[in-house]
Amino acid sequence: MGDVYTFGPTFRAENSNTSRHLAEFWMIEPELVFADLDDLMDCAEDYTKFCVRYVLENNKDDIAFFNQWVDKELLARLDQLDKVAFKRLTYTEGVEILLKDLADKKVKFEKKPVWGCDLGSEHERYLAEKVFKQPVIVYNYPKEFKAFYMKMNDDGKTVQAMDMLVPGIGELIGGSTREENLEKLDLMIAEKNLIKEDYWWYRELRKFGTNPHGGFGLGFDAFSFHCWRARLPRVRVHRADQRSGSGRSEGGSVGRSP
Repeated sequence: MGDVYTFGPTFRAENSNTSRHLAEFWMIEPELVFADLDDLMDCAEDYTKFCVRYVLENNKDDIAFFNQWVDKELLARLDQLDKVAFKRLTYTEGVEILLKDLADKKVKFEKKPVWGCDLGSEHERYLAEKVFKQPVIVYNYPKEFKAFYMKMNDDGKTVQAMDMLVPGIGELIGGSTREENLEKLDLMIAEKNLIKEDYWWYRELRKFGTNPHGGFGLGFDAFSFHCWRARLPRVRVHRADQRSGSGRSEGGSVGRSP
């Protein structure tokens, strides 16, 4: 099988009690065969730019209206996203920047960033909006809060995961390469205290070997929000709690795939 993608409704399974996640949303999810992390980041950047370019070329009147009456920085922000090369840095480098600026009293956070813990929305937006002032791709996250199927790096501490952060909204895309080695996959399932038998169907895909591959999810609601109404007051959305033992997966900030 070659490269594939799906676009349809997605239902969140992780327990994330925030005001910026929906229980149900629409997700664009490509999966690339023979792809490494650099390939995923290249594809995610190119695809985002293609979508923004399409909006700028085909919805000029709408963009002009929102730029005049809602957000006077909208056109400049979208134009920058289309033209600049996205900044890339590791999770470790991102945490070091946050801690240094915190120590230098350049910023105050409600929650102090700590290596090994997930970045909060305030941390993500600070990196994209204040530090680099452009889209940023953060990669190589600690394995503790990422999903069991993400490929481990040689350091044994981080996995080949990436998140795209954009000014005005935070995380837009999340993705990773997948662990194709069954033995390593079983070790991660055990480490996360998951029930091995529950994942028989996923393990079956690796039982006789598989090709290296990876993919990402772009929350279409988040992308639309970024293009049209990034500066409007946000609607607080409440949802019922749902159980998950797989760790944080991926997708845009309006939601992530199960």
